[in-house]
Amino acid sequence: MKDKVMVAMSGGVDSAAAALLIKEAGYDAAGITMKLWSETETVTDVDSGIISTDIADAKRIADSLGMPHYVLSLGDTFRACVIDRFIADYKRGATPNPCVECNRYIKFGKLLEASVGMGYDRIATGHYARIECLPSGRFVIKKALDESKDQSYVLWSLSQETLARTLLPLGNHTKAEIRELAAAHGFANAHKSDSQDICFIPDGDYAGFICRNTSENFPAGDFVDTEGKILGRHNGIIRYTVGQRKGLGIALGRPMFVKEKDTEKNTVTLCDNDELFSQRLTASRINFVACEDMRTPTRLEAKIRYKHSAAPAVVTQTDDDKFTLEFDTPQRAIARGQSVVLYDGDTLVGGGIID
Repeated sequence: MKDKVMVAMSGGVDSAAAALLIKEAGYDAAGITMKLWSETETVTDVDSGIISTDIADAKRIADSLGMPHYVLSLGDTFRACVIDRFIADYKRGATPNPCVECNRYIKFGKLLEASVGMGYDRIATGHYARIECLPSGRFVIKKALDESKDQSYVLWSLSQETLARTLLPLGNHTKAEIRELAAAHGFANAHKSDSQDICFIPDGDYAGFICRNTSENFPAGDFVDTEGKILGRHNGIIRYTVGQRKGLGIALGRPMFVKEKDTEKNTVTLCDNDELFSQRLTASRINFVACEDMRTPTRLEAKIRYKHSAAPAVVTQTDDDKFTLEFDTPQRAIARGQSVVLYDGDTLVGGGIID
């Protein structure tokens, strides 16, 4: 008998196609949609009564496939594990990637836990990546066949136990193939636009979101150069990210970029472009997927953010929860709080959070 599989359905075309592929593979499948955030920014595990277009879209797809459909409200957990962490990281001057935390704690945490509790053996998602089981029995994550859509970067924190219960049916397909598949089956969302940026900040105004969701004041402070010389005034430290050039609100006669932020002094350091490059980093909260550890220096490729091209580097684990990384050539705008993800060819080796 085939395993029972719970398919995470967001209402978009990718998860709809994932549900279709799981059904066609003969699994006993159901769909589930997570309710994480409301239009009024009220986060609660109790149904807010707000009608969600995404939930309705997911249910229509599940109904068309003859699958049960459930809604899982995880607002309180989402706030604690994703939103509160995001805000706290920004307040300490870091640049977090909330999708990594959402995958770790929500999609492959609470959703998987709830699915198993409902009697399902595995979950499936619409991520573009692949999971393979090696002859040794170890599970590894590999890049998607369509590398332009690859999402393996945000999956580096998953454990062996989680990977053993996870299916990623889109990994061997291109996005164009997925849209064609959805259209061929009459899915209304076949050409629905992909979600952009952070799901809970659709307008991209991180600072505005943080101000609305905290009672704290983020006062103006000094822009300084790398020698500490005051260049002007900034409008609150949470409004700036490492590598930023546009929107600084200061004219200096030449392009200047954000190099770092000091929350204790409330300063934002600006620099020339060539001063943004560095060759070394350390990472914490590490996880290795393709191996147990990495105690000897190992040559791999590393990505310092989602859209970054992987670059050759030497990685050395220095203790149970930390590694250092030395790039062959300096990399631009390495930002504290981002994930650094390690690859050996198309195999995801592991990752960590940049210190």
